[in-house]
Amino acid sequence: MDTDRQREAVLKAFLAPDGSLTSMPTRATKRRYVLEHIAAAFEPGVRYAEVEVNAVLRAFYERDYVALRRYLVENGLLERENATATYWRSGGYVEV
Repeated sequence: MDTDRQREAVLKAFLAPDGSLTSMPTRATKRRYVLEHIAAAFEPGVRYAEVEVNAVLRAFYERDYVALRRYLVENGLLERENATATYWRSGGYVEV
């Protein structure tokens, strides 16, 4: 199975019809697909206040949006400036 088909299968398995996350995959590859999908909600080059990041992530995973934010940072998809609690997208795929 090619990567795009794998990605689509994982997203279908872990996202509800409304786009929210039903659960976090435990396998690293599957988790990466889900995190990259969520990271795509943030525009490259735009800086976001923590409250804005939280609002976006709550739409995906109200249950534990803080853990979701941490996963995005730990996986290099979002960067964080600690002094100002500012975030920006730093990884993931970009559709052109």
